[in-house]
Amino acid sequence: MPQTANPPVTTPVRPADPPAMQPGQACSIGPVVDIVFSRWTTPILWTLHTFGRQRFVQLQRLIGTITPKVLTQRLRQMERDGLVVRTYYAEMPPRVEYEISDLGRSLAPLFATLSEWSDANLARVRLAREEFDATDQVAGGARRI
Repeated sequence: MPQTANPPVTTPVRPADPPAMQPGQACSIGPVVDIVFSRWTTPILWTLHTFGRQRFVQLQRLIGTITPKVLTQRLRQMERDGLVVRTYYAEMPPRVEYEISDLGRSLAPLFATLSEWSDANLARVRLAREEFDATDQVAGGARRI
């Protein structure tokens, strides 16, 4: 008696699981916000974009309230991220200058848009905060989310 072939067994194909979400990846711009909008990165980039190439002390004076330690840390990180170019001149005394890179300069439209938004909306934000704070004081701070 001839053997009949069994029909192939098929296993239902399950769709692939979506990649696990890592903290900070729920929004695709999260990494950009971390790089560009850290406490001192924005003022440093803005200053270099506005005033051009600067020596360390000049840059610190233009920014105002940043400590030398923090400025050094931020400039190193920004150089690593490709946003700033550091140029060392082997002179006596040695000279180091910082300037915004092409990659850093590419952020100019973003900063311009944020500046326009700031001009148009910060007064509204201040008003909203005042209204919230006044309502919160009346409610005794007992707001629930």
